[in-house]
Amino acid sequence: MAKTVLGIIGGSGVYDIPGLENARWEQVKSPWGEPSDALLFGKFRGVDLVFLPRHGRGHVQSPTSINYRANIDALKRAGVTDVISVSACGSLKEELPPGTFVMVDQFIDRTFAREKSFFGPGFVAHVSMAHPVCPRLSGALADAAREANIAHAVGGTYLAMEGPQFSTLAESNLYRTWGCAVIGMTAMPEAKLAREAELPYALVAMVTDYDCWHEDHDHVTVDQVVKVLVANADNARRLVMAVAPKLGPERTPSPLGVETVLDTAIITAPEKRDPALFTKLDAVAGRVLRK
Repeated sequence: MAKTVLGIIGGSGVYDIPGLENARWEQVKSPWGEPSDALLFGKFRGVDLVFLPRHGRGHVQSPTSINYRANIDALKRAGVTDVISVSACGSLKEELPPGTFVMVDQFIDRTFAREKSFFGPGFVAHVSMAHPVCPRLSGALADAAREANIAHAVGGTYLAMEGPQFSTLAESNLYRTWGCAVIGMTAMPEAKLAREAELPYALVAMVTDYDCWHEDHDHVTVDQVVKVLVANADNARRLVMAVAPKLGPERTPSPLGVETVLDTAIITAPEKRDPALFTKLDAVAGRVLRK
């Protein structure tokens, strides 16, 4: 049976994972550019973990400047088999107050200034994003949150906005009419790229505020977000430590078949494929390219 190598992408306020055995930071080079930071390798209760701070230690990358392709590629090169992402967000629902962790199951992508695919001219592929979150991972997260007594909700749509500015009141109200649960700036194209890399993905949206729609709460500010982030970050670390043993060292495949999505996604004829792009895809699509 395959071994679990759990990749953790830390959002705002989550810049490290203390308590790992044999912990070491290591630079992983990617043909897609520089990842946000070095990767933290370690082990917890028999499970191999690889951690990447999405914004870099010290929070040096904005949501737009993050090299999402390099981040996912680096995790794939590091041997990661599954990705759990934690991300700060605003709530668009009364019943999801600050401090709540939401295991989202859908996304609406409103970003527009980011590279969203590993594929392109000379090597075209189309993967399904109908069900973007792996239920095996999100289920384990929900169980871990329940046992750790962390306030949480299961299911909900994440609206990904470009940022770095927060929403206008009109935008916030519009997204509420769409039925969105939370709003953030980093889940896309991260989830799409994980799918292209055949990595099962789940996201924990850590609510820090009510965006700007709530009449009884001030519009969102950085200092307000930071106050909640401190508590959320501690809970995020507890959640990661609790979920790792649930997934276990011996890996179970995703029920969505994410590990083989490229089998039916690549459409460019072999003789027409761009050699340079082919080379860059050696980690992301290596399984199918080596056939």
